[in-house]
Amino acid sequence: MRYLLLDSGNCRKLEQVGDIRLVRPALNAFWQPSLPASDWENVSGIFSRDSGGGGTWEWKEKVPESWQIEWGGLQFIVKPTGFGHLGFFAEQHENWEWLRKTVSVMGAKPKTLNLFAYSGASSLSMAQGGAEVFHLDSSKGMNDWARNNLQINSTIPDSIHWVTEDVLKYAARETRRAKKYNGIVLDPPSFGRGAQGQIWKMENDLIKLMNSCRDLIDRSSKHFILLSCHSPGFTPVILERIIADVFEKGTFESGEMTVPEKSGRKLPAGTFARYMGKW
Repeated sequence: MRYLLLDSGNCRKLEQVGDIRLVRPALNAFWQPSLPASDWENVSGIFSRDSGGGGTWEWKEKVPESWQIEWGGLQFIVKPTGFGHLGFFAEQHENWEWLRKTVSVMGAKPKTLNLFAYSGASSLSMAQGGAEVFHLDSSKGMNDWARNNLQINSTIPDSIHWVTEDVLKYAARETRRAKKYNGIVLDPPSFGRGAQGQIWKMENDLIKLMNSCRDLIDRSSKHFILLSCHSPGFTPVILERIIADVFEKGTFESGEMTVPEKSGRKLPAGTFARYMGKW
């Protein structure tokens, strides 16, 4: 079973997630839908946001607690959450492919670090490319979900180390230990709270974390940074300049993350910037 974005508009998106059809928010889809209203009404569930950052699901029929789909060359366990998430971000699919290709030409088993790693798609992609991956998320539940995703992707090497810890704390300790990585992936939230009450605020903490990344990257050979986010105001150019403040020499590219619709149109959903050094 696959994922397919059927339509978008009126700040919503219509998705076919395996056998389940859902409507979720798409806050920048200001245009009109292209499919008739009947297609939008014939769904299993609708998620609506509330003012507190969460929201509620309205289920029109009983659906499984979890199910499995394929997207972007990976298998995922899908579980609707109280924040309206499903366990994967479809707009990251081009970044996953970029990671596979980049890691595969870096030499024997490059060592990579995935921060704010969520359910593990970037970690799995780097393992597919031949990397030894350190997967870090502050939530044990998310790391368990990511482990299960690895299990259902049976052709991917088990070359992932699972770390449950606060990102800033881990980066600072690895810096003190003079640890080095050949590539670092970051997909930070606008706001986050760790298991021990640690607070993450994008506008306050991203620069601090990027400075730690500068110390953690092995600049003696090919290396890379992939930074993506969904935070309003963090445009592709801003992300690229944040990386360039820390890594001055190398190749940079940036852009919007998008999901292709069935019609061929694209739904923008976040931004990214990539840096490659010694290539």
